[in-house]
Amino acid sequence: MSTIIKHPVNAAEFIEDLERTHWHDDSLWFVRSKRDKATSAVPEWEKLRQMGSDIKDHMLSRIDHYLEEFEANCQKNGIQVHFAHTAEDHNRIVHGILERNGVKRIVKSKSMLTEECHLNPYLEERGVDVIDTDLGERIVQLRDERPSHIVLPAIHIKKSEVSELFHDKLGTEKGNEDPKYLAESARGHLREKFLDAEAGITGVNFAIAETGGVVICTNEGNADLGIALPPIHIACMGMEKLIPKIDHLGVFLRLLARSATGQPITAYSSHFHGPRPGGEMHVVIVNNGRSEILGQDDFRNALKCIRCGACMNTCPIYRRSGGHSYGATVPGPIGSILSPTIDKKKYSTLPFASTLCGSCTDVCPVKINLHEQLLLWRKHIVKAGHLPKTKRFAMRVMGKLLASPTLFKMGGVGLRMSRFMPRFMIYHRLNAWGRHREMPEIPKSSFRKQLAERNKNNSTSNSPKGGDA
Repeated sequence: MSTIIKHPVNAAEFIEDLERTHWHDDSLWFVRSKRDKATSAVPEWEKLRQMGSDIKDHMLSRIDHYLEEFEANCQKNGIQVHFAHTAEDHNRIVHGILERNGVKRIVKSKSMLTEECHLNPYLEERGVDVIDTDLGERIVQLRDERPSHIVLPAIHIKKSEVSELFHDKLGTEKGNEDPKYLAESARGHLREKFLDAEAGITGVNFAIAETGGVVICTNEGNADLGIALPPIHIACMGMEKLIPKIDHLGVFLRLLARSATGQPITAYSSHFHGPRPGGEMHVVIVNNGRSEILGQDDFRNALKCIRCGACMNTCPIYRRSGGHSYGATVPGPIGSILSPTIDKKKYSTLPFASTLCGSCTDVCPVKINLHEQLLLWRKHIVKAGHLPKTKRFAMRVMGKLLASPTLFKMGGVGLRMSRFMPRFMIYHRLNAWGRHREMPEIPKSSFRKQLAERNKNNSTSNSPKGGDA
């Protein structure tokens, strides 16, 4: 039986460290601001967004055709293609490839798909040494943590903590927090792992059906190095990573980096169309619940996601509660849509971790209607009976109140009278809202009264004057 992820409880633990909370919030808003500057410099930005959305719509509507085309072209290129229905199938396929080749040491670039399938612990339990080579991923791996962000996996960690970690694990100078020194130390440490690796595992940003090739985007070049040295390359991808044609790639490369980090393009956008001479290349295509999402009209748009992280960088809830509070591989708004599809009960609190402000939808490079889907998920969760009893009771009370004009008027009168109450009668342990913020200012008169007075004044000012024919 799966444990229910309680986002409010996890978020409260993160928020207890106010300094970290403010720093996390500011760091992500800085990235969001860079995104705004980068996109405003592209006059055709909205046209690109629409094109990206339309291409993904078309691909999803004919995904069976494009999967077959991609597989056939991969095989022409000498790439072996494997289909995995579940996460367990994916892990078994990857381990089988490594076992057949006697591989015990691998390097792995960033891949949210392998995080989703929990590949690392699966391989480690079977005697395979797995080294994450993205700097942020390596930091969280050394800390025995999950990434807290899909693009910035160590965004929740301060450089002082990285310094302590590297001193403990890599033998760096104690107390040296210079980012350049720490990055160079990690580079030297990872270089040994690259040279020693027997296979390289990567994710896939885009898989092109027309060519049978995959495109991997990094800013560190770690995927390229991890593939260039060992003889075996295993690329792991969700089936939604397909795009139909090579001509479509330019649209997504322009959208991805600007949305993710505010860059015109990632430093390395590498194409792979076959194994190195004498080597092997495998592509593992994973379903793991994606076909179920595809079959739901309300949520199939979520499969357009290109994993840029823009919705996380702008979300006021994510920025203030941290990625780990979601208890899911993909946190933030998009994760709060995808995760309940896997396990509705376990992730039942995530769609409520949103203000429904719509900022996530505004920044999504492929126009996913994120806030609308979050609202729809709330309805599904209530219908399934997964809403806590306290919330169900509160919603029933509010439903009665809002359905009755008389009760609504009485409630308004009661709230306006609270302006005269002593502060201790409002701010106490039963008022969770007031623990960390001031209550909104209550108006002196009701909206109905203000509207009636405005209509009366308008009527008086517009009445005909005497004396003119």
